[in-house]
Amino acid sequence: MLFWVLGMMIGLPIAVHYYLWARLVRDPQLPQPWFLIATVVIVAMGVGIPVGFLGGQALPARLTQIAIFPFALWMGLVFYLILGLWIGDLVRLGSSLAGFDPARRLFLLRGIAGTVAAGTGLVAVAGIRSALHRPEVRTVDVPLAKLPKALDGFTIAQLTDIHFGNTIGRDFAVDLVARTNAIGADLIAITGDLIDGSVGHLKDVVDPLRGLKAPHGVFFVTGNHEYYAGSDGAAGADEWLALLRGFGVTVLRNERVAIEREGAAFDLAGVDDWSAHQFGHGHGADLAKALRGRDDTRELVLLAHQPRQIPAAAAAGTGLVLSGHTHGGQIWPFRFVVRMFTPYVSGLFQVQDTWAYVSRGTGYFGPPLRVAEPSEITKIVLRSAS
Repeated sequence: MLFWVLGMMIGLPIAVHYYLWARLVRDPQLPQPWFLIATVVIVAMGVGIPVGFLGGQALPARLTQIAIFPFALWMGLVFYLILGLWIGDLVRLGSSLAGFDPARRLFLLRGIAGTVAAGTGLVAVAGIRSALHRPEVRTVDVPLAKLPKALDGFTIAQLTDIHFGNTIGRDFAVDLVARTNAIGADLIAITGDLIDGSVGHLKDVVDPLRGLKAPHGVFFVTGNHEYYAGSDGAAGADEWLALLRGFGVTVLRNERVAIEREGAAFDLAGVDDWSAHQFGHGHGADLAKALRGRDDTRELVLLAHQPRQIPAAAAAGTGLVLSGHTHGGQIWPFRFVVRMFTPYVSGLFQVQDTWAYVSRGTGYFGPPLRVAEPSEITKIVLRSAS
């Protein structure tokens, strides 16, 4: 089993990059010095992905972002290059069946390589701009049957899936705090996947988050990436939770609090990530515990990182679920891949009598690309439907 896994980890990247070299360099017979330059670039990127990601973690956070950025970007570009080249392979097959002579075939192969490379370059420019652009503020009104009229217009600023770490740093945190506070929300909710790395490596990067302010507080629930933050997932997550509490953030671990204004109230609950039970140490989603003993006549808003927690929340009579995790697919057409695992990819959904909002995410994960799925800070406006 180990041999098979290692073989895939080593063999697959080699096969992918050989395919890229064959279609973009060898087959179109690039002239020198372009043949040599393109070959060196493809080999360097193929080797640089594992070396950059592993070696980058030993650098200070700001240098990590510089070291990893080109290789993270290359991972995204490889997808689009392969997608384009697969389409090109169908054209190649047609040319073979049509009996093109060598000169016409070479002209075609160069045209395919050039078109795919140029197209991927255009996608890269648009995708990088979208990923690095300030997340837009998206306003969503949600009618809740049990919400008192005195709380009509109560606002929640949702941040999720920021992924501070490999290529998202302190400058982003400073700007994010300013933009979020400017919304003037009554409450701020962070629904997991805040980081990609350990407290020791990223403490200074996330330090600006202590500046998040809202009249009714800042709340946090874990995502799956909080459990990838160290050699012992649960211990790494616990370190992050302790740091956030030190920032004045209220961490909801299968817990519930009352949010009150002008004598009216609703319940805010939060659960651990759906996958947290795998990491032990008392972690794991427990909705029943979070809701135990609650007043069923009072409206309930639930923070749960993964949309797969929505059906159970609906069965429990939750009024609104706020989730993330999917990134909306992040890179088109991955939205359709995500939909194979959950019908709740992004946006507002109604499940039985429960509303659920799934954010596209405030940052990005992996490649610094967002194609047709921009990031967002979500301004949730609660409306009384009674």
